[in-house]
Amino acid sequence: MERIRLCGVCKRAPQVDGLRRCSRVVASSEALRNVLAKCAVVAQTKSSAVIHGETGTGKEVIARLIHSNSPRHSRPFLAVNVAALPSELLESELFGHAKGAFTGAAASTPGLFGEADGGTLLLDEIGEMPLLLQAKLLRVLQEGEIRRVGEARARPVDVRVLSATHRDLKALVAAGRFREDLFYRLRVFTLNVPPLRERRDDIVPLARMFASKLGVADLKLSARARAMLEAYTWPGNVRELGNAIEHAVAFAQDRAVAVEHLPEDIAVSPPRPSAADGELKSLDAVERAHIARVLDSCDNNQERAARVLGISRSTLWRKIANRRATVV
Repeated sequence: MERIRLCGVCKRAPQVDGLRRCSRVVASSEALRNVLAKCAVVAQTKSSAVIHGETGTGKEVIARLIHSNSPRHSRPFLAVNVAALPSELLESELFGHAKGAFTGAAASTPGLFGEADGGTLLLDEIGEMPLLLQAKLLRVLQEGEIRRVGEARARPVDVRVLSATHRDLKALVAAGRFREDLFYRLRVFTLNVPPLRERRDDIVPLARMFASKLGVADLKLSARARAMLEAYTWPGNVRELGNAIEHAVAFAQDRAVAVEHLPEDIAVSPPRPSAADGELKSLDAVERAHIARVLDSCDNNQERAARVLGISRSTLWRKIANRRATVV
């Protein structure tokens, strides 16, 4: 396999052909490298793209990567969480408003589309956009112009729209909650960001990156701590990993991070047993390993895991509690 060089800008993230600016992107795994290779192609186009992935996988980081490697890199990059604003404010936030358009509108505003003119706008959680605003967004994409709230005339804008979501947009279209015409307008390209549990080679490099941001230039991990980080399912993905490293660094106090320094959710999740491990184990150890595998496959959902194991949830809880008591 061809060796991937470090980025000339950040000296840390792997670089693929066509990517020259990739700060904050750490990709040692083949899964994420494949996404970066697609980003290099998408960045050179003017088309819209949908970035799909679980919460915390780094969808906005991917969007910034596309923008910073595009011909628009010297122009603004703006992002808005569609789900964070009520619909009556979202229209003004996106398209701007005229002075006096509504109570409290003391001055005219250009809106995010106006501010991002010539650059890129990320619409995060696009699946939560109300249907009425979806129609107005579609018109902006089709006509290349916006109409501020309270104004009669349209203004031309040149904005590349990237969208991010953890939802299944096709399912929303089928349910009548997302416009089909807008779906196809937004989804010229689709980039699927894999969850952290599917790119375990990124876990330790990401941990070192987060530690360096906290002033720990050389993060030291005990063998068991590293194994637990790599075995954990990371339901919160990269965001959860960042929190875990902040927790561990605080408790380690300049020492090597050990198991006891990790958050409890991670410290009680033992490393997955290797298929090549021929060591004879006690029945209790085998049971603990099997429970760990089932919890791992059920994303740590105890109710689902209990059903798979054929035991009650309270019994599973007691077994997990006993396992926690044995963890050093």
